[in-house]
Amino acid sequence: MEPLILSHELSKNYNGKVCALDRVSLEICPGEWVAVMGASGSGKSTLLNMIAALDLPTSGALWVDGVDIVTYTEEERVRFRREKVGLIFQHFYLIPYLTAVENVMLAQYFHSMPDKGEAEEALRRVGLGERLDSLPSELSGGEQQRVCIARAFINQPKIVLADEPTGNLDATNEETIMKIFHHLHRAGHTLLVVTHDPHIGQQADRIIELDHGRVVPVVSSQRSFLKNTNFTLSIPIKEKHPT
Repeated sequence: MEPLILSHELSKNYNGKVCALDRVSLEICPGEWVAVMGASGSGKSTLLNMIAALDLPTSGALWVDGVDIVTYTEEERVRFRREKVGLIFQHFYLIPYLTAVENVMLAQYFHSMPDKGEAEEALRRVGLGERLDSLPSELSGGEQQRVCIARAFINQPKIVLADEPTGNLDATNEETIMKIFHHLHRAGHTLLVVTHDPHIGQQADRIIELDHGRVVPVVSSQRSFLKNTNFTLSIPIKEKHPT
């Protein structure tokens, strides 16, 4: 199987002094769930930003879906994010004066055409059918993160990138978010999740660990107990059909 994401000798230096990534070479296959782990400052978020085309490397190559996105113009990088990537952040980045459904529709607007019915259905799938018209300030942290997840998959992206998606959540909301991630994974999305939490990392297919910007030997995820687990959610994720 051809990798969906492939990097070769990817490096990022700031001001010629700080090395955030140091010759990182890796590959991620379509439909794979990969956890990126490491200490604070190890380069996890920098790697995620590179794959999302939010930042450019100092050197190296990064192929996503067969194209070296390092060569993209700014306009092409914007189109790439719009069409192929769903982003989930620790700090939500919801528009405070827009309702939950309007925040999801905003992602549709930048992709193609807003569809309120589809946006409402996306929120129902993450258990927010009763909070469609709520403002972010009226939602709990877990509910806001679920709006972010609905926003991330509303356009059915090939890749979902999440940076510490459970970092600000309590145990109950963390469990809800991880069940949604399992459904996204089973629906065929490629997931790349940055986390410092071993419990979150062990639920992935594979763990990539970074240390001072370098990849350390890959650790296989200890999640055999989860592979045959069938979560019973009333919020099924729409199956992703190959294009």
